[in-house]
Amino acid sequence: MHGDDILDEANKAFVGCKVKLAAKVSGLHWWYKHHSHAAELTAGYYNLKDRDGYRPAARILSRHHAIMNFTCLEMRDSEQSAEAKSGPQELVQQVLSGAWREKIEVAGENALSRYDAEAYNQILLNARPNGVNKWGPPKLRMFGVTYLRLYDELFEENNFNLFKTFVRKMHADQDYCPDPSKYGHEIGPLERSNPPIPVDDIIDATTPMKPFPWNKQTDMPVDGAGQFGLLGGLINGIKSIFFK
Repeated sequence: MHGDDILDEANKAFVGCKVKLAAKVSGLHWWYKHHSHAAELTAGYYNLKDRDGYRPAARILSRHHAIMNFTCLEMRDSEQSAEAKSGPQELVQQVLSGAWREKIEVAGENALSRYDAEAYNQILLNARPNGVNKWGPPKLRMFGVTYLRLYDELFEENNFNLFKTFVRKMHADQDYCPDPSKYGHEIGPLERSNPPIPVDDIIDATTPMKPFPWNKQTDMPVDGAGQFGLLGGLINGIKSIFFK
C-alpha cells in the first residue's frame, strides 16, 4: 500500500535519528452523522457505521513507530450547520480512540483560527479526554497539540491573555519544565520499522469498536464559569459570517 511504502522509506531515511514520524489525517466531519458518510468516502476515507476507516491507518502507523496527527480539535457539533449533519466531536473520539487502541501516539491541531474560550476548552478536553491524573500521567492524552494560527488578531490584548491561560492549562497549571524525560516526552533514536503487517490483519482493524468515554467538559477550563467562553463563541460566530 502506498502509505505503508512511503512511511517505510521515511523510516529508512531517519532511522537512528532522534525524530518522530507522523502522518496527517484530515478531519472530514461533514455528513459524519449521515449513514452515507459521503464527505469521507469522497475524500477516500472508507469509514461507515459498520466499518472503521481510520484504525487500519493507525495499525499501519504502528509498524513504523509513527504518530497519527488529526485535526478539528476545537470544533463542537453545536457550532455546525444542522443541514451538514456534521459530527466533529464523534469523529475526533473515533479517530483518537482507534489510534490509542493500536498503541500509537496521537497529536492534533485546530482547523480554524479561534481565540475564544469555547474552542480552547474543547481542545483541552480532546487533549486529555478523562482529565488530569493527580497520581501520574493520564491514561488517555495526546502527545502534542499544534495551535493555528499566528495572526495579528492573536496578539490583541484580550485574545493573547486568554491564549496564555490556554497554554498554562495545557500544561495542567504546572511550571515550565525543560527536561522532557520528566513528563514522558523524551524522544529517543527512531527504530527500524517492524515487518509488514498481513493484509488480513489490516482488514481486521476495520471492525468498529466503541470509542473510549470522554468527559462532558475539560477539568482545566480557561474561563472558570464559562460565561466569557460563551461570549467568545458568539463573537467568533459573527466573525465567521463576515470574514470568511
